[in-house]
Amino acid sequence: MIDQTIQVVGFLAYTFIFVIGIGFLIVVILFIRDVTQTKNAILRNFPVIGRFRYVFERLGEFFRQYFFAMDREELPFNRAERTWVDRAAKGADSTVAFGSTRDLRPVGTTIFVNCPYPVLERDVAESRPITLGPQCAHPYTTAAIFNISGMSFGAISRPAVMALSAGARDVGIWLNTGEGGLSPYHLEGGADLVMQIGTAKYGVRDERGELADDKLRAIAAHDQVKMFELKLSQGAKPGKGGILPGGKVTAEIAALRGIPAGQDSLSPNRHLEVDSAAALLNLIERIRRVTGKPTGFKAVIGTYGWLDELFEEVRRRGPDSAPDFITVDSGDGGSGAAPMALMDNVGLPIRESLPLVVDKLGEHGLRERIRVIASGKMITPAEAAWAFCIGTDFVVSARGFMFALGCIQALQCNRNTCPTGITTHNKRLQKGLDPANKAVRVSRYAQRMVKEIGIIAHSCGVEEPRALQRMHCRVVTATGRSIPLNEVYPDVPPRADRVA
Repeated sequence: MIDQTIQVVGFLAYTFIFVIGIGFLIVVILFIRDVTQTKNAILRNFPVIGRFRYVFERLGEFFRQYFFAMDREELPFNRAERTWVDRAAKGADSTVAFGSTRDLRPVGTTIFVNCPYPVLERDVAESRPITLGPQCAHPYTTAAIFNISGMSFGAISRPAVMALSAGARDVGIWLNTGEGGLSPYHLEGGADLVMQIGTAKYGVRDERGELADDKLRAIAAHDQVKMFELKLSQGAKPGKGGILPGGKVTAEIAALRGIPAGQDSLSPNRHLEVDSAAALLNLIERIRRVTGKPTGFKAVIGTYGWLDELFEEVRRRGPDSAPDFITVDSGDGGSGAAPMALMDNVGLPIRESLPLVVDKLGEHGLRERIRVIASGKMITPAEAAWAFCIGTDFVVSARGFMFALGCIQALQCNRNTCPTGITTHNKRLQKGLDPANKAVRVSRYAQRMVKEIGIIAHSCGVEEPRALQRMHCRVVTATGRSIPLNEVYPDVPPRADRVA
């Protein structure tokens, strides 16, 4: 027994010495490597120890998120917002107690004004159906007020697309394909689809990269494809085309887009044939004529004189020439990969651009002809309700539905390392995303959004969200007092000489 004990102790001692020796050898190698390299001053001056700086820097992202940041502090979405979406997607109780943690004092804070005679449950009205492209061979009529914004197969994974499509079908909302083309996974779920055409025209381009009518017809032949959206720009990178890093361009995605596998997918900064209002209307009309389906465009608003030129051109040509809808995207970022200079600094946020577009349409007498879709960081009911007060017809969200899928805001969307399987094509990481389970979360989130947008509307005394007006929402000013939105953005009546 004693001999066995001695043998065990000896084995453990030798193992300990071996491990210490290996560790010492690694430290020596790192020391020599650090003091001899010339690229990093910290490592050269503080060999080995300096490496902990990068470990702590990386861990800091997670410690801030889980331990140090307050519920309302983080960007782009704080813990309170993410938690609400998560609970909505799970179908859990989303009520809170003991008062709100939202500070109502900062300038720009929005506050909805409740009516002394709110709407009773028996008087609640369903959102009225709206027809987009009534003059088209195949118009699209929908009552869905909250839909899924563009996320391409490539930017997000196969199981994520399948879950979004199935969830959208179950709850009766549309799913935008994003600029990567129409994949089998979009169709598999059975949802209504909006086919987005980016500046590279993935999925509808010929061998020269130009728009191909035969491919447009082939996509339009799918009954699920209800509309076409021409993407001029997006919130993550206004003024620059789509970016899909080469690590995410698999053979399947490359075949769908018609590009080499493993290489960065870089779209042009604009559609090559669109350099004026007339050219934009020409391209929209071509897509609409070939497909027979409603066609509009998506844009981040920066300069806005071009909108006057566009609407004046519509007036000259007649109302049938108008885009069937405009998707107004916010300049405050998105899930796509983008240069930080654009993500942080270019494009008007939705709080400024949406009222501008709605008012321009009203001024030109096109408010009923051209429908407005609002996009950009509207993942909770209050943000969406604000957009309906301003005058939008629909709200769409991408990142809200990413949270519904299980996104933890790891900020790795531009890499192939998403830990939740949403934005990665790594099969091992995708295993954690079960499409059937996540489809239920998607539908629950959409249902809860619509329900609670309606709750705000009913509190304000109107029967459904599209009946909200600017007077129903106030905004806090620098004086500390709030004023109604209709004083900040007065309603613009159409000028008689501009009614199309």
